[in-house]
Amino acid sequence: MLKAAAVFSDHMVLQREKKITVFGTGESGSRIRVSLADRMAETVCREGKWTAYLPELEAMENAVMEITDGKETLRFLDVAVGEVWLAGGQSNMELELQNADGGQEILRSAAAGGAAAGAAEIVRKIRFYSTPKFAYECEALREAEQNACWELFGEKEAAKWSAVGFFFAAYLAEKLGVTVGIIGCNWGGTSASAWMSREALMEQDATKSYVKEYENSPWIRKSREEQIKDYNEYLAYHADWEKRAGEIYARNPREPFDKVQEAVGPCRYPGPLNCANFTRPCGLYETMLRRLTPYTLRGFLYYQGESDDHKPESYYQLFTRLIRQWREDFEDETLPFLLVQLPMHQYEGTEDTKNWCLIREAQFKAFRNIRNTGLAVIIDCGQFHEIHPRGKKPVGERLALQALYQVYHRIEAAEAFGPVYRDFLYRGGGMEISFFCAEQGFLVKGEPSGFEIAGEDGVFYPAEAVFSEKGGTVFIKSEKVKDPVMARYLWTNFGEVRVFGKNGLPMAPFRTHIF
Repeated sequence: MLKAAAVFSDHMVLQREKKITVFGTGESGSRIRVSLADRMAETVCREGKWTAYLPELEAMENAVMEITDGKETLRFLDVAVGEVWLAGGQSNMELELQNADGGQEILRSAAAGGAAAGAAEIVRKIRFYSTPKFAYECEALREAEQNACWELFGEKEAAKWSAVGFFFAAYLAEKLGVTVGIIGCNWGGTSASAWMSREALMEQDATKSYVKEYENSPWIRKSREEQIKDYNEYLAYHADWEKRAGEIYARNPREPFDKVQEAVGPCRYPGPLNCANFTRPCGLYETMLRRLTPYTLRGFLYYQGESDDHKPESYYQLFTRLIRQWREDFEDETLPFLLVQLPMHQYEGTEDTKNWCLIREAQFKAFRNIRNTGLAVIIDCGQFHEIHPRGKKPVGERLALQALYQVYHRIEAAEAFGPVYRDFLYRGGGMEISFFCAEQGFLVKGEPSGFEIAGEDGVFYPAEAVFSEKGGTVFIKSEKVKDPVMARYLWTNFGEVRVFGKNGLPMAPFRTHIF
């Protein structure tokens, strides 16, 4: 039986100006022909699988794609050729438009036909494909894929779209004037290790522990059926736990977690670490990401890192290997990878262990060291005691600025970034810090804070900051440090963000020396 991969459907968006990969399954030995507009490609189905490559096309809408093996014909309508981005990561990428600030207004306005003509035209150019979420291979996954399809904007459909993905697409569609398709491939609470192969994780000592911990789990010593049964029992328990815990949080959103567990029992999240658990290493790589490859993309959007904060020292190795894996699997080693640097976050009553600082630094290091990457700095978008801030419009739009600078070359770096640490020199008992993208000066909201300085002993003290009138540098000094050696800025899990570029984008956190 002739089939195209689930990601091919009516209303799909295909990548413009690149060779378009079309793939699926069929009868071995059959000759497959794919046509779209005035382009055509032929291939042979081998071992039940086929892949065809259509020549590149310019942007268009309302096209028809036909796939035939001479016996059966698949016909996809209302196909658009434009820009395609995959939105990966965990819960802050997953957070739905209906739950984001301003999301309900956007959905109601569109449903009522009240959107301004320009806004209506923009949302008409946004399409979304949600990758079915399944933690393990099963018949339900295959059924879900049969029902999965690209969606046009509508109040009901768009409500469940990634808010970050939507705001990114809206900004891009307006600036580029073409249809933008977002492929949602994300799941809350997941480590980067869930989205990688076992082979990739086992390449480095720093990332092997993810596999070893799973393979040493007592839960996987049972049969597959028993593992699924154990996990389903946990899901029932957790649903009841969340309901009762939710009643407590409704009365007091900042109720200490220990007190909640005393009242309703242990949380037990994320449940038995077995084959049915969505957090297991390599799991979602197999059941979600790989089922999309090698769909032709412009690039990746990625918002993740929270669930790896227990191993911040190895995050750079983990994350950079993920970038390489995804590029390999989508058959383009140059694919742009635009990442979101984690914002401020800390739960009330917890110690500031600086683990999120290390994750942010690893993300910045990846951006500086790996070609075709972009970094959306959202340090000012965090929220105390809330790991899921609802303000996703700035996140999506800052990713779009990265795309317009790094990928489409429509704007300059100074429009896409706030001040970014460049270098330093010792002067007058202090340190003069220089920055990229600060030539126009700085915007300081209130008294400047967050700068720290230290001597040879490595003990940091708050530093006074003097900003140059012409822009580009900040001089910092502390009476407690006579001979400064190193400096840092916003080296905290949560704190006030007061320094921005004149474009309103925040200064990126940094430290001058990596220990």
